[in-house]
Amino acid sequence: MHSSTTQQKQERFFASSQFAVIGASHDQSRWASKVLGWYRDKHMDVIPVHPREKRLDGLHAIPSISKLPSPSTTALTISTTPFVTLSLLKQARALSIASIWIQPGAADQNVVDYIEANDLSENVIWGGPCILREGDHIIQRQWFDETYEGQTC
Repeated sequence: MHSSTTQQKQERFFASSQFAVIGASHDQSRWASKVLGWYRDKHMDVIPVHPREKRLDGLHAIPSISKLPSPSTTALTISTTPFVTLSLLKQARALSIASIWIQPGAADQNVVDYIEANDLSENVIWGGPCILREGDHIIQRQWFDETYEGQTC
């Protein structure tokens, strides 16, 4: 089976039409809250997912990924404890979520074992950089490639 590179998975991730962030809260010092703000500042279609909050960072929140309007075209950013991440992966698999980026610290060996045992490796990014570190670069590269496709520079 062909295995995608991290770059290919990141490009597929950002090709999604909608994004969801899990782990954000009203505490702006939390990484997931910073990620949510990053999406919002980029004017990307993003939905915060929080079991109790109705709004986060000025955006309407949903209580669960099962409430996503279009799971198959949504990319998830997960910044939770590994135990919660594992539960989310099981839900995401059942919902046919398009792509998932697990942020540093949100995965452990149980999460990795689940990804590998369920053939999710092609659609899940884990064990690598934070979206805040890589996101701008990936978006710029995609824009350039789409704008100047087939041209030499």
